[in-house]
Amino acid sequence: MKIEEVIKPNSPMSVQKRTLMNLMYTQNVIADSFHEILKTYDLSAEQFNVLRILRGQKGKPANMCVIQERMIAKTSNTTRLVDKLLLKGLVTREVCEENRRKMEITITSKGLELLSEIDPKVEAHENLFASNLSQEELENLNYLLEKYRTKD
Repeated sequence: MKIEEVIKPNSPMSVQKRTLMNLMYTQNVIADSFHEILKTYDLSAEQFNVLRILRGQKGKPANMCVIQERMIAKTSNTTRLVDKLLLKGLVTREVCEENRRKMEITITSKGLELLSEIDPKVEAHENLFASNLSQEELENLNYLLEKYRTKD
């Protein structure tokens, strides 16, 4: 479906505006579908992102700075996200031995089990949206998106 059919503009859009509207609309469609998966587990996309970052640490703790720099949504309040995950028993938080001002966050076995349960659903979600494109088209789309967001 063309973006003009969705948003029904009153006047023709420039290709620049149409591109941006397409990106924003597509992101919302994908995010809405993704949130439906996570809602079942009482997780937000940002909390899920924190858990995946911590799983990627392979048992080593991560501090708040490491988590923040790896977040997809850079405006996320990492402290608040970690606090919510702590209450759910999905992460632990301890004071760093070498630097008592730093907090070290580690995913718990409960957090790992939850990700293992969610992983197949997330993979199916990713495959669903990729299914209309060939491997070459996906590579090209990635290249173009990366080029599009580079402002230099």
